Amino acid sequence: MTEEATGRAKGGKARAAKMTAEQRKAEAAKMVAAREAKASLPKVIHKKLPLQLGEIQIPCAVIECPKTCKVTRVLTENGILTAIYGKAGMATGASKRSREKALNEGLAPMPLFLSPARLKPLIDENKTISALLDKIEYVDDGSVVAGYDAAILPAVCEIWLKARELGILQQQQLGRAQKAEILMRALAHIGIVALVDEATGYQDARAKDALAKIFEAFVAKELQPWVKTFPLDYYKELCRLYGVPFPPPQNNKFPQFFGHVTNDAVYSRLAPELLPELKKAATRQAKKAKLHQFLTTDIGHPKLREHLASVVTVLKLSKDKEQFKRLMDIAHPKFNETMQFDF
Repeated sequence: MTEEATGRAKGGKARAAKMTAEQRKAEAAKMVAAREAKASLPKVIHKKLPLQLGEIQIPCAVIECPKTCKVTRVLTENGILTAIYGKAGMATGASKRSREKALNEGLAPMPLFLSPARLKPLIDENKTISALLDKIEYVDDGSVVAGYDAAILPAVCEIWLKARELGILQQQQLGRAQKAEILMRALAHIGIVALVDEATGYQDARAKDALAKIFEAFVAKELQPWVKTFPLDYYKELCRLYGVPFPPPQNNKFPQFFGHVTNDAVYSRLAPELLPELKKAATRQAKKAKLHQFLTTDIGHPKLREHLASVVTVLKLSKDKEQFKRLMDIAHPKFNETMQFDF
């Protein structure tokens, strides 16, 4: 017995029945194009808490473009609008009409949080904000969300504060300048990038990725994909023993000798039968995807994970790097080397 379609499905069937063959074909092509367009959009890779600036909260995320692997920190459009206007629905009719006019004329509309006509001269002369006005659409939990590069927030605040300083705002707009001032004070203590990274949980992953890139330069090409398997504790403990801040205070700069340490502690001590197995697995996977795509996933191998867990334990037990080297030689001696024991 065939179940009858109900609700939207029933409506869809009725609509399809009224279409000609050409119309159905065009509709199908449109749906395929929409799916492909959505698949090409950046995806959220880190999201945890909203950005907290005093009493103001702005939804934020770290996104990655599937084609270029470019990572961008974003704030949602509605989140920024709410931060300046108080509520997303409070944008004035004039602002909305200005946006609609731009769309009708084929122009890129100004974000609602910057749409008042009195702000336009200040926006035009501000090179920083001009480069950040492109809206970014990205996929979050299957839904398409509109946002902007997080760096736009301090620039938006500067525009509103400059307008207030010049006395060009209307009385009802002064409250928005006050909100901008509150935001600027909150941002004065720490950079927007660091705030977003902390809110989304990307801070540790960013440091881990920076270390992974260093390690990749020192290991065989076939083994590079397995670098992303390393647990976060491995990086943290390595930094502790060598006196390196984690995460680093500036630009994720780690000493390059960390790559040599990893070669010594991990790859030169893997079981002989495991090395060929890892290389084969990486080679097979590389045939299915480009290397940069392969590196974006956490690849697991039971024996490798077991070995890394042991190395992390040795790291945690070690008081300094010298003790770490001694314990590694006892727990995991290098292959083709004879252990020396003191009797």
